[in-house]
Formats: sequence, structure tokens, C-alpha cells
Amino acid sequence: MAVWGRVIGGVLMSSAGYQARVPRFLVQLLRRGAPVIAATPRDVPDLVVDPAPIAGWRRISAMCETDSELEPDSLLMRACRYVVLVPLVFRLFVLPVTLLPSGLPAATTLIALVLLALNTLGIVWVLRVVGLRYRAARGLLLLDAFLAVSANLAVAATTPPGSYGLATAVSWMALVGSVALWTVAWGIPSGAGLTLLSVPLQLAMCALAGREADTAELAANAAVLGVALVTATGGLMLVGLGTRLALGIGIRRGQQAQDARVRRELHDTVLQALEAMALPAPGDGEHAAARLAELRGIARAQAIELRGMLSEPADTPPAGLGEDLTVLATEMAREGLRAQLVFADVDDSTLPEARRRAVRDAAREALRNTIKHSGTNEVVLCVEERDGGIAVIARDHGTGFDADRRPAGFGISESISARLTEVGGHSRVDSQPGRGTRVTLWVPR
Repeated sequence: MAVWGRVIGGVLMSSAGYQARVPRFLVQLLRRGAPVIAATPRDVPDLVVDPAPIAGWRRISAMCETDSELEPDSLLMRACRYVVLVPLVFRLFVLPVTLLPSGLPAATTLIALVLLALNTLGIVWVLRVVGLRYRAARGLLLLDAFLAVSANLAVAATTPPGSYGLATAVSWMALVGSVALWTVAWGIPSGAGLTLLSVPLQLAMCALAGREADTAELAANAAVLGVALVTATGGLMLVGLGTRLALGIGIRRGQQAQDARVRRELHDTVLQALEAMALPAPGDGEHAAARLAELRGIARAQAIELRGMLSEPADTPPAGLGEDLTVLATEMAREGLRAQLVFADVDDSTLPEARRRAVRDAAREALRNTIKHSGTNEVVLCVEERDGGIAVIARDHGTGFDADRRPAGFGISESISARLTEVGGHSRVDSQPGRGTRVTLWVPR
């Protein structure tokens, strides 16, 4: 198998422009099965996530070439255990079909019904268990193979010679499911090993039935298991490569989201302070001193915000939105804006942390726009429930502006709208010259 992986991987990657070497992910996937899918890629080649139309074999060869982290992701590891459902569901539909022919011995029918009931219980258990652990999955696989082997031996021992072929076709489907189960869960070596064990199993079945072993029959039954092995391998490869592609796309989008977040943070902190410092200073000494004190307050507030962003522990219990806005009002007061908070009867305890932070940061940007553009130092910040979510309205009575003529700046499109859009919310800015501005921020619960 390793030789086959080197040859195929080398041909594919040489054709795709890569230096020929062992495709680590593909070889590990075929050797060890579904658990390898839980190993997240260290680095995904650009060719894997390139949105441009690319030949399928080139993209697949690039995915096969990726390397993986040593420690698998725990959530993916639990999810990958559910591949055992595929062979179990296969048997759930195939076993009843094998019982349709007439003339089956009663013992064979009973054994098949017991297998069907146990298979159904296995599906229910897998679906109900909270996180399928490795030891539990291993026990399930071993128990499944034991039951399949025992069923074949029992059918052979209780079936008259004239019904042997028809009866063993029923029990053999249980072993077909076990081969598929071991292949997707533990890799090709396990599935191939169980397939090879079918030869002595068939000899034992013939001995129990008191009949001579038929070489053609042995080969045909082994071929059925071989087909199950190949089919399960193909399914394993498709699921593995598809998951690796999805992870690559997720990694790329995560990096883009992180880049956008950094840009927003720089805009809302460093750039705001630099713009404030760049404003023309008053000519007289009294106003210049006040201006210097204001700049110091802005710099102090920005430093506190950056320090909190860099040092905030991951396990800090989230504060409520009301507490966040109270802290924000105190922060704005240092920059010269007096914010009056108006809280309706709002229960924000169920608001997810990501949405709470998005509203807080968008409100901060709206208040800073008030400082820079409204010509007033007063604003009303109202929190209320609306349309199944929570709305925060910032209202000032400053100079206002013509929303149709004012181009969408980074502060509105990125620091406000983009933040809320990412968490399923939206924003609205209403303003008229001389009548102030109202910014409405809304997020669902």
C-alpha cells in the first residue's frame, strides 16, 4: 500500500507541478482511516482553495500533498467517529432485502432479525451518545465483527445442505458491513485483514455444514468482500479529501476575517488617535492647553483599550451588554463626549458574546464619529428589544449630514456595518443637515 501511495502520489504531484514525494495526508488516510480526517492541515497550498476553475486532478493532488498537525482537533475527532453510521445504515436496508426469497430456514430468519435489531440499536446508540470516544468506537467495531462472524457460523451450523447458499447469503451481508466498517474507521489494512480472515471462516462454515468447500464459491464470497473494501476506500477518500478542502476554505476565510478584524482595530484605535492629533490646534494658550489635555485623554483611552484587548484572558466570564455600554460611556467621557444611557427592560443575558462585542465596538465607532463630525458633545444611547433582537440607538442633535451625498467611509462600512453583518445583525444611519444623526445597531439574540 505504501508503494502504491508513492507511485500514484508521485505521478499526480509531478503532473501538477509539485516535487514528487509521498502524499502524507492520503497515505495516512488509507492506512489509519477516518481519524486522520480530524488532523487539521498545517498549511494549505493556494491551489487547494483557489476559487478559479482548476482541473480536479490538480486540486486533489494538492490536497493529498498537505501535511497535518500532530494533535487532531477534538471536535473533528468526535465527528469523524460517526462514519460508522454509513455501513450500519447500509445493513439496515440490505438485510431485509435478503430475507425476501422464500424457502429460508427459520433459524436463518431469526438470526437475521437479531442482527437487524442489534444493528438498529447500534445506530440509535451512535446518534444519542454525546461524543463518540475512541475506546467506545473500538469496542463497537470489535463487537460488530464478532457478531458477524458468529452469525455466519450459526447459520452454517443450522442450515440444511440444500439451503446453504441462500441462507449464508443473508449472514454474509453482515460481514460485508463489517469489512466496510473497519475500512472507513481503521483504514485499508484493517478492512483487508478482515477480508483475508473470511477464507478460514468459510472453511469453518463448510465444516459445520458438513459439505465440501467449493473454490469458486470461496472466491465469489471473498470478491464480494473485496468490492465492499474498494467501495469503502473510495468513500473514505471522498470524505477525507472533501473535509480537507472544506478545512482549507475555512482556514482561508478565517485568515481573511482576522485581517479584517486587525484593520478595524487599527482604524478604531491608532488611526482615531492620529486623526485627532492631526486636527488644527487653537491659537490661544487656554484652548491649546485644553486641546492637549483632550489628546492625552484620547491617547490614554486608546492605550487602555489596546492593553485590555491584548491581555484579556480567554476564560474571563463575559460581561453583559449594559455593563459594556456603561464602560464605553465612561471611556467616551474621557474624550469629551457626554453619553446619557437609557435602558429599557432588556434581558441581554442570552446574547452571545460575539454579538455583544460586535454591538459594543460598533457603538464605540458611532460615538467617535459623533465626537469628530457632529459638533456636539452630547449623545443619548438607548438600549431596547426590537424584532426578536436587541437594538442600540445612538442619537445626537449635532450638525448632521446629507446621507445621499456623503460617501460611505471606512468608519461606517467596515467598523460599524461589517461588524454587525458578521454576527447576523445590521445597522442604519439616519441623518439630515441641522437635525442631528441617529445610528441604529441591531443584532438577533
